[in-house]
Amino acid sequence: MRNPLSNKITEIKPSGIRKFFDIVQEMDDVISLGVGEPDFDTPWHICEEGIYSLEKGRTFYTSNSGLKDLRVEISNYIGRTQNVFYDQADEIFITVGGSEAIDLAMRAMINPGDEVLIPQPSYVSYEPCTILADGKPVIIELKEENDFRLTAQEVEDAVTDKTKILVLPFPNNPTGAILEQKDLEEIAEVVKKHDLYVISDEIYSALSYKEKHVSIVTIPGMKERTILINGFSKAYAMTGWRLGYACGPKEIIKQMVKIHQFCIMCAPTTSQYAAIEALKNGDDDVEMMRKEYNRRRLFLLSEFKKMGLECFEPFGAFYVFPSIKKYGLTSDEFAVKLLEQEKLAVVPGTAFGDCGEGFIRISYAYSMDNLKVALERLKRFISTLQK
Repeated sequence: MRNPLSNKITEIKPSGIRKFFDIVQEMDDVISLGVGEPDFDTPWHICEEGIYSLEKGRTFYTSNSGLKDLRVEISNYIGRTQNVFYDQADEIFITVGGSEAIDLAMRAMINPGDEVLIPQPSYVSYEPCTILADGKPVIIELKEENDFRLTAQEVEDAVTDKTKILVLPFPNNPTGAILEQKDLEEIAEVVKKHDLYVISDEIYSALSYKEKHVSIVTIPGMKERTILINGFSKAYAMTGWRLGYACGPKEIIKQMVKIHQFCIMCAPTTSQYAAIEALKNGDDDVEMMRKEYNRRRLFLLSEFKKMGLECFEPFGAFYVFPSIKKYGLTSDEFAVKLLEQEKLAVVPGTAFGDCGEGFIRISYAYSMDNLKVALERLKRFISTLQK
């Protein structure tokens, strides 16, 4: 029989996160700090709206772009948080999570051979989605000495005459790094100079601890060059509702909706009604969760310092990215041994790109009780490496 599989897909490596946690599923009494999923329940008033939509028989398809009322609320939300306004009719549409929006943006914008600049360490989807869209990923290795921020010079150095898109993954998964106004202004100048486009993944925008998150679309000349991607999973503890959105120039959004039309039809209707309630009345919930994440963040950093685990201070998302270089183990070896000896699961830094070697990702989207037990196990494990 002929090979039934595409060479392109078989050459893409599986997710390093999921591959590692297949091992976890086979073990008992494991504490996992590996999955980026809030430990909070979805706020009840949001769930109630989803339930009400079912009770009222709202189980129909929505338009391909999503419910108009939801698109209006997204426009209002970006307006009040960033003072940038999108037309709900043709500059916003609803996706099945932020991940679908990333995929659609790549497929709508890339021609074969176009180069996409991808800062790493970063979320696992950007590189394979580029390849599946027949683009060429060009990796920009973020540096610990820069607190894993992307610099304008790094972008400038990576640009060629084939470069079309810059992925901007901040606040960052896995590092927790952020970009501030000055960083964005300098990067925007390079983007405009070379006539590039930006895919700005802002799924963690509400979870910023140093100052209010600033989007690159607020920089003059960048709204028309940017696909802004966000969603409800992280800020509203709605991971299983599978709902995201994309905002951008109408000529790009139109083509993204076309692909979505053929592959998905529409995002889950129940989730869309729940999301309207989240945007209308969920600000207090988000602030409560943000404050609790910040408390956990500061606790982890304090405990790391006590045990001699080196870690720069992250100011976004709900991850820390400590260095384990001094222990003489690779990231994968460290994570596997920690799991085997202490039944504590973390993610090797290499799951987020080769330059993640020497680091591990720890999520603090877990209860303080779990974090305290986990850190005792981590401290005990590290003490064995120092003997």
